[in-house]
Amino acid sequence: MSQEAEAQGLAEPFKGITTNGQIIPGLFAIRSTGVSTEPVRQAAGAFLASLSSDQRAKTLFSVADNEWRKWMNQHFYIRQGVSLAEMSESQRGAAIDLLRTSLSAKGLQQTQDIMRLNHTLGELNGNDFDEYGEGKYWITMMGEPHPSEPWGWQLDGHHLIINYFVLGDQVVMTPTFMGSEPVTATAGKYKGTAVLQREQSKGLALINALDKAQREKAIIRSSKQGSNNIAEAFKDNIVLDYAGIRATDLSPSQRDSLLDLIQEHVGNLRDGHARVKMDEVRQHLDKTHFAWIGETKPDSVFYYRVHSPVVLVEFDHQPPVNVPRAQRGKPTREHIHSVVRTPNGNDYGKDLLRQHYQQHPQPHRH
Repeated sequence: MSQEAEAQGLAEPFKGITTNGQIIPGLFAIRSTGVSTEPVRQAAGAFLASLSSDQRAKTLFSVADNEWRKWMNQHFYIRQGVSLAEMSESQRGAAIDLLRTSLSAKGLQQTQDIMRLNHTLGELNGNDFDEYGEGKYWITMMGEPHPSEPWGWQLDGHHLIINYFVLGDQVVMTPTFMGSEPVTATAGKYKGTAVLQREQSKGLALINALDKAQREKAIIRSSKQGSNNIAEAFKDNIVLDYAGIRATDLSPSQRDSLLDLIQEHVGNLRDGHARVKMDEVRQHLDKTHFAWIGETKPDSVFYYRVHSPVVLVEFDHQPPVNVPRAQRGKPTREHIHSVVRTPNGNDYGKDLLRQHYQQHPQPHRH
């Protein structure tokens, strides 16, 4: 199943998510952000240096390799690179340092908590740590870490995918997938761990801050059945039109709440680069839309989408899949998927990479 999805998803060259099949040009420029990526480069170099020659050979790919696009949420997907479970203690330390320098404190916490909840899922399945576990996350490196040439890294595993592209002092951290089943550990080794609660509560607060006329625009469908996320694995080129209410139809305080909701997702990126991304989001706020599926009560299950020329955020309560004895078919708050994308061709930093090659032709690049 995953091999078929991969083959179909990669059958056409990367274009990017659009609203009508046409890329809006000129949205992303190669420029200086003034936010250094040197700590990330050093941490990536230290991680690579910690690997054996065999590990390095299966971890390192070209920056233009299709490996970027080979990610999937499901736990059974066959992944490249080196997993945390395979690493020595010092190698795992170097890998976590790479995450620590790349992500915000919140982003690192959520990343590690998703891994811990994958261990909880193993406990719930009769201590099945062949299928589930906190070490079943793989790191690959695309291009050698470099101060001015493009490179990046990917973390790929169950409910957790981070694509992190670097060019000079610019960073693109999409597609990012963060989710969990369960969302809360009520027992076991990591009892008390919970993820995606602020993303959930802030989405619900925003829909409930709208008046009746605004809600009629924002709510696509008031009943939620099944899964609604659209921009998951192998959906790099989907055509997805705007839906819901436009930010121009919101009051100033509601627009602030919309920006705060986007920040909650973008804020997994290290603070300086998250600010750069949020500046970009603000420039296109008038074209930003907020859409909702589901009810709006305090305990409702729901889906929401924030969509602009430069950011796509999805949050979805999903039916149970891997938790034993859960009621199948009905969405639950104990299974969440969230996705952040950069529409119009800049997922994986692809538009920046394209411009870089225009400015610096690579005669031997394949």
